[in-house]
Amino acid sequence: MRLDLKGIRFHIWLYFALFALGILALFGVLQNVLIEPYYRDNKITAIQTVADVIVENMIESNVVDQSNSDEVFRVSVNNNVCAIIYNDKGNIIFTTDALGSSCIFNQNFSLGSESYRSLNSANSLKDVIISRDGELSEVFRNTKSNQEMILYGRYIRGNMANYTLYVNSPVELLNSTLEIFTTQFTILTAGLLMLSLVLSVFLSNRIAHPIISMHTPATELASGNYDVNFNGGHFTELDDLAKTLNSATEKLSKVDELRKDLIANMSHDIKTPLTMIKAYAEMIQDISGDNPVKRNEHLDVILKEVDYLDHLVTDMSELAKMQSGNFEIKLSLFDIKEEIDEIMLLVQHLCDEKNISLTVDSPDSVLVSADRVKIKQVIYNFVSNAIKHSGEKTAVEIKVTDKDGLVKVMVLDNGHGIREEDLPYIWDRYYKIDKGFKRSVKSTGLGLAIAKAILDTHEANYGVISEEGKGSCFWFELVVEDAE
Repeated sequence: MRLDLKGIRFHIWLYFALFALGILALFGVLQNVLIEPYYRDNKITAIQTVADVIVENMIESNVVDQSNSDEVFRVSVNNNVCAIIYNDKGNIIFTTDALGSSCIFNQNFSLGSESYRSLNSANSLKDVIISRDGELSEVFRNTKSNQEMILYGRYIRGNMANYTLYVNSPVELLNSTLEIFTTQFTILTAGLLMLSLVLSVFLSNRIAHPIISMHTPATELASGNYDVNFNGGHFTELDDLAKTLNSATEKLSKVDELRKDLIANMSHDIKTPLTMIKAYAEMIQDISGDNPVKRNEHLDVILKEVDYLDHLVTDMSELAKMQSGNFEIKLSLFDIKEEIDEIMLLVQHLCDEKNISLTVDSPDSVLVSADRVKIKQVIYNFVSNAIKHSGEKTAVEIKVTDKDGLVKVMVLDNGHGIREEDLPYIWDRYYKIDKGFKRSVKSTGLGLAIAKAILDTHEANYGVISEEGKGSCFWFELVVEDAE
């Protein structure tokens, strides 16, 4: 597989690797740069603690002898120090030694630019300690052991006498400790680097693979193949993305199907009347031109087909105008019950043809503020569709309810109903449950699409409830207006 330096897999791996290297570099800086001064500061603090224990047990107890040295000895051994106390007369009153020959109290050593004899004299550094507010802390190199060592001195003013305390300790095993740390860090760095590289490769593949795998179906989708499926993988976000893409693919497939249906229906609905017009015009020209009766019959057919084309063009223009957002409704206050009564008269002949019972269940008067003509058009469409899709000797009911400030208009029928999978698409232009493309001379197939556009313009709630084989209920809601 070719390495893509701009690919998501490479970049995820690179970011993980750089993160691991950054952590290791930080640890290296902390160990090699900061550990030595940190250790020295803590060592000085530890020596000061030892000095406090010596002062407490050997001086403040007012009994300065070896009998109180058990605690001092334990602390000296635990902290690897040697210590010595002088009184003002220059006599040694206490010593403890956990260093052996490394202790500087019997050696020459250098402090700054000055050289001092071994601390077998109380006055060796006494003046220096006093000049530094009674306390001295210096790091120097022991010429005998070639070790860095810490010397801590304190001048103590007691109740009965004054004392000079010296505590000495090496910066113990610091070089060897650093060497051990460095070796361990090198091994740890190599191990962690290998682990981080392997882990980063695994994680980059795990994260990038689902995204990369979507490329092939996305390419197929772009080329017009809607029979593809997107898999999300192990992460919630990628799984949600896959579900969204699958949903979009399904909707695009429906849109493509609707587009094909639209073209087929439009071609059929326009071509058929044009063919009829041409045929009957030729018949008038060749056959019935001198026969008034036949000529009028043929002209009636031509006029009906022209009316249908005019109706189709008008509906398409009206729908396009509504869906473009340029349509303005003309609001007025009217009684919706009166409009329903008028519609009852208009469709009664359709009911009589199929022996359908048409009833209304409504309050006597319900005032709404809407576009009177357009809302009447919606109700008429719902009612005419209900009659058209109802069988012989069935019933259609128009039901109006007034509740909680909303008037709900429902048109119920006992027709063949609508399949559940078709319900989301019945409002689309030219969507037909029957794919036979049989043209109706009384309908352009845009009725529900126009009704949807009208109700959307009114910002009204609407919908359909249907069960295949049991009928349908088309409904919409408008705000009730109180009569003044």
